[in-house]
Amino acid sequence: MTIDKESNMKNKIIIGKEEWCALPELDLPAIKARIDSGAKTSSLHAFNIHPFEENGQKYVHFDIHPIQDNRKIIQSCRGLVVDQRNVKSSSGEKEKRHVIKTPITLGNQTWEVEVTLTNRDSMGYRMLIGREAMKERVLIDPEASLCLGALKVSDVQKHYKKVQPKKEGLKIVLLASNRELYSNKRLIEAGEERGHEMRFVNISQCYMNISASEPAVYYRGGELLEGIDAVIPRIKPSVTFYGCSVARQFQSTGAYCLNDSVSISRSRDKLRSLQLLSNKKVPMPTTGFANSPVDTLDIIKMVGGAPLIIKLLEGTQGRGVVLAETEKAAESVINAFKSLHANILVQEFIKEAQGKDIRCFVIDNKVVGSIQREAAAGEFRANLHLGGRASTVKITAEERKIAIRAAKAMGLKVAGVDIIRSKDGPKVLEINSSPGLEGIEDITGKDIAGLMIECIERQVRAARQKTTP
Repeated sequence: MTIDKESNMKNKIIIGKEEWCALPELDLPAIKARIDSGAKTSSLHAFNIHPFEENGQKYVHFDIHPIQDNRKIIQSCRGLVVDQRNVKSSSGEKEKRHVIKTPITLGNQTWEVEVTLTNRDSMGYRMLIGREAMKERVLIDPEASLCLGALKVSDVQKHYKKVQPKKEGLKIVLLASNRELYSNKRLIEAGEERGHEMRFVNISQCYMNISASEPAVYYRGGELLEGIDAVIPRIKPSVTFYGCSVARQFQSTGAYCLNDSVSISRSRDKLRSLQLLSNKKVPMPTTGFANSPVDTLDIIKMVGGAPLIIKLLEGTQGRGVVLAETEKAAESVINAFKSLHANILVQEFIKEAQGKDIRCFVIDNKVVGSIQREAAAGEFRANLHLGGRASTVKITAEERKIAIRAAKAMGLKVAGVDIIRSKDGPKVLEINSSPGLEGIEDITGKDIAGLMIECIERQVRAARQKTTP
């Protein structure tokens, strides 16, 4: 027994908390992995995941950014699928993942491991090696790094540049008003990284041919926008009506809209959106709406009295929102707005939230990121445009479910759902159909733009499969 133990020890390799490894069957000659004996399963970064069958066996084709913090280099891989498992991430989210079996090389040893495929853009390391893959083969020195040798990233990049795949991408239109906004630039960048033909189209410079036989969208004096596979509407509030009309016209030509015109219209109408949430039993602050000044006192009483919030129905990004600290002030502001024939909502003030709310970013019925926003000193609105600060936050299972239910109630594939924590539990404040990416990407480190493009890929692929005989 002693001889066997000594022999086993000699065969083991010593590794640190991070190492360069290779996955030769996946054409990944060098990828930096985090070694984590606390994790049972190994995982590999993957996107554009497409399962298929060949000779009676199940395979999966996927793309990977093999180098940390570099989304410009893309490698295409295919692997043998051995299982599909529900995996719980460190953040508590459950995800059904494909499991592939493939050889791994560490140092001078190669053996087969099972690896789950998931988008690890937010994790930094493109691969995590768990304890199942290391059984009886390695010894871990948790204080050390790169025990098997370091590689220059520049050398690794040269190799991957030679093997970048040619991709047959989609024609995707970004329908917006300002090409220079961070969110718009990131979406174009993310689409191009994945091999798609991205086109910025200014809403105001579109016009339409509305007919039963040949519905069409034209651009800038006569260019026919044809063969468009998908549209990403990023419609600013001031052009909601025309922007939704253009998005609807693209849909009539057969293009997939990431958020369709009906869903955007629902979310832009504050009253309608609250009524839809109410119908789906989604919790929200008590809200009053009336037309006659005679009802002002009743409305104030309905929402629990002062302090209370008064919102213009047409307001955005925190504008048109007033905090009335006394009932007299509330009555004066409400009646003043009404005298101007402005439509307003009166809403209870959640004092215990202390000027904080949570922005949950929902894509395809999944919360992919969340941040906490805190109002600036002397301000009650937490909007980042008004000087609010953002930080990481871990949301509860209940908050996650509420955010998803709220997005579903609007019919939105992509939504920013703003939640406030009250003594009665989480409540939805508002739903944004064109949520900004800068804050959420900066704070979480996640490739939110890339996840939006992946959603389009899934939806277009599913639609094509339905129409293929």
